[in-house]
Amino acid sequence: MVEATQHLKTRCCIVGGGPAGIMLGLLLARTGVQTLVLEKHRDFLRDFRGDTVHPSTLEILNEVGLKQRFDQLPQHRVQKLQALFADGPLVFGDFSTLKPYPYLALVPQWDLLDLLSQEARRYPNFSLLMQAEVTTLVRSGDAVTGVRATTPDGELVVQADLVVACDGRHSTLRAAAGLQSNNLGAPMDVMWFRLPRADTDPDDTFGVAGRGGFLVLLNRNDYWQVACVIPKGQAEEWRRKPIEQFRNNIARRCAMLTPHVDAIQSWDDVKLLEVRVDRLRRWHRPGLLLIGDAAHAMSPIGGVGINLAIQDAVAAANILGPVLQGQSPVEEHMLAAVQKRRMLPTRLMQRVQLIMQRRLIEPALAAKDDGQAARAPAIARFLTKSRLIRTIPARIFGLGFRREHVRRPH
Repeated sequence: MVEATQHLKTRCCIVGGGPAGIMLGLLLARTGVQTLVLEKHRDFLRDFRGDTVHPSTLEILNEVGLKQRFDQLPQHRVQKLQALFADGPLVFGDFSTLKPYPYLALVPQWDLLDLLSQEARRYPNFSLLMQAEVTTLVRSGDAVTGVRATTPDGELVVQADLVVACDGRHSTLRAAAGLQSNNLGAPMDVMWFRLPRADTDPDDTFGVAGRGGFLVLLNRNDYWQVACVIPKGQAEEWRRKPIEQFRNNIARRCAMLTPHVDAIQSWDDVKLLEVRVDRLRRWHRPGLLLIGDAAHAMSPIGGVGINLAIQDAVAAANILGPVLQGQSPVEEHMLAAVQKRRMLPTRLMQRVQLIMQRRLIEPALAAKDDGQAARAPAIARFLTKSRLIRTIPARIFGLGFRREHVRRPH
């Protein structure tokens, strides 16, 4: 039996239920715009997604009236970021002077998305359809007029005055639209896994410096979310080795983790993030806009990914919301205005990441792993004695460039 194709019509169709898509859907729904969000997964429960919520995003949550409810979510607040060297720790990011929110919040991304989607569902003009995997664009001449998706009930065709692609760094719609990106390069990949956290472990979030690779430990209260940073393309080489060898490598790099590494029972417990840094030259076609990772994949340096995506969503809502409230068509110059607004902060943040990759990460990964812990460079230890110097990375990553604010706060 051939199932009939379903047809829906909406003012704005958002593809991808990540931070950018759900935030944009919420902001548009608040202003009365008929909005449909399509998400290909059954739920938001996927591990090792970006979950570092920066002060810039905390401000936006406050502006939409969700900060108090956000504070009730399970989270770990971080005021200082430090690196552990053979000759002692080094604080390289101090958020304690930032106002009004002097901290980072480490929150499971699924909890954040549940919070945003629950709030959005309060508005009758908002719809979120799960298990709807968008496969291609629908066009009329040169203009995008909707999308096709597969669902458990069969094919779905959505007609929309505007399609916004928020479907991540492997964006289906970016490929379907034929948009070209500049690959800016990355010298590393990241292998993510969880390890138990003992009561005697430090209460910090920090990096563990090393040669040939290094670790980043995110304190998730009852467990460590650990990133093992490795040279680009070496993941398959690692996966061909016994898992015991990987566990021994982790224990050697951070003795504190030795009692816990047996929790990594197989390679199924280790997830790979293939790091890429790229940026679309053009974020739009007639009837189509791309934002977030679909428009610019970020390095994990600084944990800026979801925060930059949410800033994109706020800018898009501010610029496009007024025209979407009426019946006027969304002209392409309006989509170009979103790109113009967000391109500079994206370029600046990626420039900072590329400098750190080239000056810090690449030399560390290229060094021979001799089993010895790395010592802090003398110039770094000297400079970070200054609290002012320590606040610079915090301001860059925590607040970003050209912060967006919700034009119609709660």
